[in-house]
Amino acid sequence: MIQKTEYIWMDGKLIPWDHAKVHVLTHSLHYGVAAFEGIRAYVTASGRPAVFRLDKHVDRFFDSAHIMLMDYPYSKQEISGAILETLRKNRLKAGYIRPISFLGYGDMGLYVENNPVHIAIAAWPWGAYLGEEGLKNGIRIKISSFVRYNVNASMSKAKISGAYVNSILAKKESKLAGYDETILLDEEGYVAEGSGENVFIVKDGVLKTPPLTSILPGITRSTILQLAKESGIPVEEVRFTRDEMYIADGAFLSGTAAEITPIREVDDRRIGAGKPDPVTLRIQKKFFDAVKGKDKRHKDWLFYYTV
Repeated sequence: MIQKTEYIWMDGKLIPWDHAKVHVLTHSLHYGVAAFEGIRAYVTASGRPAVFRLDKHVDRFFDSAHIMLMDYPYSKQEISGAILETLRKNRLKAGYIRPISFLGYGDMGLYVENNPVHIAIAAWPWGAYLGEEGLKNGIRIKISSFVRYNVNASMSKAKISGAYVNSILAKKESKLAGYDETILLDEEGYVAEGSGENVFIVKDGVLKTPPLTSILPGITRSTILQLAKESGIPVEEVRFTRDEMYIADGAFLSGTAAEITPIREVDDRRIGAGKPDPVTLRIQKKFFDAVKGKDKRHKDWLFYYTV
């Protein structure tokens, strides 16, 4: 369950957590047209809290709205400031931040012109999304029977609430079967992404991940690609099949919530030695060094604030 904090920013004001409510006929509740982001704040090595890659998350938050023809009544600078203000007001040094925009109460139906666009920002403490044990030793995943949306069936570059129904079905299927997470294939049978994460495999020292053709452009994904290239790890953005995952030396999921979570098993097949491989561990360390401010080359990725 979410660990409640004190305040939520809603339409320009910080209000008590329990007062952040919407009408039951809120348009987005019925039709799923809501854009959202997942962002993390960390306590850095200096002891100061910082939001990781805040600018890129806010950019994507606005890109999603643009794709869905939603006009925000605030600028990027105002939303960035509201995120930091929400963290400060809640005295939160580390945690998860969820901005969401949605169409409010007004007309009903698939096409509406004048319903207001609301924006809310919540933040709360949140540990490892797939568990501390998963971060350390890896997780078991199942290839889903559900297929990742075709690029013309849904907007693959927008982080839209309604699109996640497919992910929820896929994740439930895997969890009910006893696995930790799931991976969806695209319509041609190639590995696409996890229910809410990007996918990487390692083979013969080469890091591979699906191209951005039909997947969400993950901010953690782009971070990993940059860190890998700086470290001399060969990177390929290529399509690959599920059985290429089976015979990989290593694999992991990436995302703001999942961070860098190794995969030790896919469809009951051990990946590599059945534990995180050296390349995955190297990437994982470099990622956590970056979010904790230990990698001085990427100090511009951190947005510090005071509590």
